[in-house]
Amino acid sequence: MKALTWHGKGDMRCETVPDPKIEDDRDVVIKVTACAICGSDLHLYGGYMPTMKSGDIVGHETMGEVVEVGRGASRLKVGDRVVVPFTICCGECRQCRWGNWSCCERTNPNGRMQAEQFGYPLAGLFGYSHITGGFAGGQAEYLRVPHADVGPLVVPPGLSDEQVLFLSDIFPTAYMAAENCDLKGGETVAIWGCGPVGVLAVKCALMLGAERVIAIDSVPERLALARQAGAETIDFGDENIQDRLMEMTAGQGPDAVIEAVGMESHGADTLAQKVSSAVMSATVSMERPFAFNQAVIACRPGGVVSMPGVYAGPVGPVMMGVLMNKGLTLKTGQTHMLRYMKPLLERIERGEIDPSFIISHRSTSLEDGPELYKLFQEKKDNCTKVVIRPHG
Repeated sequence: MKALTWHGKGDMRCETVPDPKIEDDRDVVIKVTACAICGSDLHLYGGYMPTMKSGDIVGHETMGEVVEVGRGASRLKVGDRVVVPFTICCGECRQCRWGNWSCCERTNPNGRMQAEQFGYPLAGLFGYSHITGGFAGGQAEYLRVPHADVGPLVVPPGLSDEQVLFLSDIFPTAYMAAENCDLKGGETVAIWGCGPVGVLAVKCALMLGAERVIAIDSVPERLALARQAGAETIDFGDENIQDRLMEMTAGQGPDAVIEAVGMESHGADTLAQKVSSAVMSATVSMERPFAFNQAVIACRPGGVVSMPGVYAGPVGPVMMGVLMNKGLTLKTGQTHMLRYMKPLLERIERGEIDPSFIISHRSTSLEDGPELYKLFQEKKDNCTKVVIRPHG
């Protein structure tokens, strides 16, 4: 089969690789009908994730048709159309029973390696390095889905792939980010990053009762998409974020903030952040939490900082004193996908939201993948989200 494979920083290739096979009774194999390039995939493309190996198949936003079923995966049958969550969950360990699906204790075969860094093993992830299990990803013609009796969501007829594909990751991620803001109704929420998660978080925050959402970015087409989703916007290339937020909120500040950027944020507004930047420039192994620090400074005292943005390793100077002295609540984590997939599918069915509005680029060939990665990473040609149909 054809698949997109990682061969180093900035080096994605479309190659012929062995077809996946049933390896465990709880497996299924799907024919991939649609997959997407996620902002998190750009961290792989940029060489930021450790434990990647040359030839690894990437991709974790995937859906398709079941073509082979293991004996223990009795919930699914050949022909079922399914969306596959990016996390792999056993459904049996204490974390799964508690509903902390992304913290599954059993599905990462390299859990011991992960525990050396995190203290504990966490759920295996599709196509996202060997520290998360080394599982083949879904930017491919076919995908093996372990523990398929737990995770995949069967899609009802009448909905297009594009309407439901993002239930695999970014729609639940955006919803959990907004839910973590503890909205009661009438709040102002500020969101850093108008990539796909940030823009969907605009929609989700409004669905959950926020009165205003202010989205922050510097890419014109992303800011335009955020406005389309219902947000007011700030271009941090033209304006001082804190000054503008105070002006827009009559000095009150946002009640909650969402940091949807993560490890590749850049820029500095305040003197403290400029000092932090200078320190971090001498510590190249540190990730640079510019967006996180801006969000912590901007959030009103007693507010909530929600952080779905991905970080892989140690982070440089963080405004911990600001976080503590302002009495802020920090909520973060990989998305507990199985909490959200079915309820959000029902919202799509009711016509409350169609996540496909974020798609800018479509392809019917994995051969286009390497160039589309480059386009998405460089934010060219108004590229906001890429969807590929591997079988045309």
